[in-house]
Amino acid sequence: MTKSSKRSGKAVPQFLEDDPSTGYLPGRRWPVVRYGLISLAIAAILVFAIELIVRGDFAGTVSFFLQPLKPGWTTIVVFALILIGLDAVLGRSHQSLMIVAPLTLSLAFVGHQKSHYLGDPLYPTDFLYARQIVALLPLLVRDRPMTALAMVVGIVAGLSLLVYGWRLWRRKVLALSRKGRLARLTLAVPLLAFFVSIMDYATFSWTRDRLQIIPIMWDQKENYASNGFALAFALNVPMAHVSAPAGYSDKAIAAIERSAVTASVPAEKPDIIVVMSESFWDPTKLPGVTITPDPIPNVRALRSGYMFSPEFGGMTANIEFEALTGFSNAFLPAGSIPYQQYVRTPTPSMATFLKSEGYQARAIHPGTNWFWNRGAVYADFGFNDFKSEETLPPMEKRGPLASDAAMTDEIIREADASEQPVFFFAVSLQNHGPYEPNRYYNPTHKVQAPISQWARESLLSYAEGSADADRGLERLVEWAKKRSRPTVIAFFGDHLPPLGPVYVETGFLKDNVAPRKEASPQDALQHHETPLVIWSNRTGPAEDLGAVSPAFLPYHILKTAGITHPYYTGFLGEMRERYRVVDRNLLLTPAGEATPDWARQKDIDPAIRDFRLLQYDMMFGKRHAAPDFFPETVDKVVAHMS
Repeated sequence: MTKSSKRSGKAVPQFLEDDPSTGYLPGRRWPVVRYGLISLAIAAILVFAIELIVRGDFAGTVSFFLQPLKPGWTTIVVFALILIGLDAVLGRSHQSLMIVAPLTLSLAFVGHQKSHYLGDPLYPTDFLYARQIVALLPLLVRDRPMTALAMVVGIVAGLSLLVYGWRLWRRKVLALSRKGRLARLTLAVPLLAFFVSIMDYATFSWTRDRLQIIPIMWDQKENYASNGFALAFALNVPMAHVSAPAGYSDKAIAAIERSAVTASVPAEKPDIIVVMSESFWDPTKLPGVTITPDPIPNVRALRSGYMFSPEFGGMTANIEFEALTGFSNAFLPAGSIPYQQYVRTPTPSMATFLKSEGYQARAIHPGTNWFWNRGAVYADFGFNDFKSEETLPPMEKRGPLASDAAMTDEIIREADASEQPVFFFAVSLQNHGPYEPNRYYNPTHKVQAPISQWARESLLSYAEGSADADRGLERLVEWAKKRSRPTVIAFFGDHLPPLGPVYVETGFLKDNVAPRKEASPQDALQHHETPLVIWSNRTGPAEDLGAVSPAFLPYHILKTAGITHPYYTGFLGEMRERYRVVDRNLLLTPAGEATPDWARQKDIDPAIRDFRLLQYDMMFGKRHAAPDFFPETVDKVVAHMS
């Protein structure tokens, strides 16, 4: 009896399913500790899988987790808290994995693909134009049908397995009690809120610093490599908000030196036609490549200089933004897309100014009007109208897309029909990637190069498209030569084409895309220069412009047209005397002197500071500068509703 009493008097752990707050099966001891350890283990496996998919390198992924207090371990804790909190919401232990794992692994896969093809990591803002990615799927499917089929099969199989597993888990695992769910929420919510509070890269955080989470916003590739995919992605969420530059005030804007230049146009107003040719570049620059005949003889003969693209292989809208506004992406958060995030009210552009001087400002693009949010943005830029796939007459196709010849026909037709002077901004579509082999059934060129057959045929498809764009310029020039009205034509490529393996096989690049942070200014020029032509039927081509940022194109175009403006030819003209390239990672003077990583230096040229202040004031601030620099916008700011 005594022995039995002793036995019955022993303390028994109370962490059993008999206390239904734990949600565990009867007889399993210490479920709270076990649940926490399992959650951490699941989080660790999931974070490792995410990094492995994004990096595509097992050794690199292992090294990311080797040292303690690195962002990888912080990410594991955060993921464990997310899993615990979602378990409380769903009411079953570990069922949150069925939501978190598919979502994050899918994002990791998309991030890896974006980095592979475009060179940039996946940003939160990318989801603002997810519809555009869907619109490009037919081209991607045509390029790699078996990969597309495997993805479809995988998605269907994965979703079926997920639905089956979800239903099975709900049947087999006991529901958590209110007490158990509340305990999980009490733990997870405050800690997650704390982590969210330290993610704002614009403010210093002692805790973030101790955890060695260092926002490297000036070099996003390094940011993702150092902090890991999940934390770097979270650090980029605040980029939707642009903070005022240090010292921004009405007094700072008033202190910016005003140019003596005023707004004026010639008595005989010239038509201005700007053609931004999709991915136009000189493919003969590829090492060991011979293309016969020359695919771009007209551009080569008329070339004024080069446009220094801030992008590589994509992100066309960012080049458009600079070319139309004279503002710079260098002063905006890395990875941001002004068309998607920041243009929400009337914004000064060449269209705004020229329309105020009696021009018809028109935009043409043979694609859909919602692509890159162009419909709303062009309205805010002041264009009278925007003709797109929805409003253009049926366009003849060359390959799978509307031809450059058809777009040229439309420009000529509308210009000849207009009694008022016209400002055209045209964005071509025909030579958009991917460049699948045998894109054109009747190629007129030959490619010789010591590369694989697939790469050679892909390059041939690109060269054929470039030749068509070159012929489009030739036709515009020949048409303009016969006109009595003064006509200025600007023609340039938005970025180098996404040729991927062609670059690697020819030795032009080590990877499919150029690095964001180049080893030298010479490399940056080689990987970001596209041919630029600015030509007038009165004076011929502008000459010896060198490489210029798209933000300086308004200056060169209006100067060639004999038009002046306090910002576009005044302020930008003075800025152009100091710099010809203003890029996020590079400043380049007309003499070729380079300043890499200028934004990280303590002392920044006052001229660059004024450039940034003016841009912030007109895009996000109180527009103190409008009366002096953009007089055509005064009393005309009305919120655009879209």
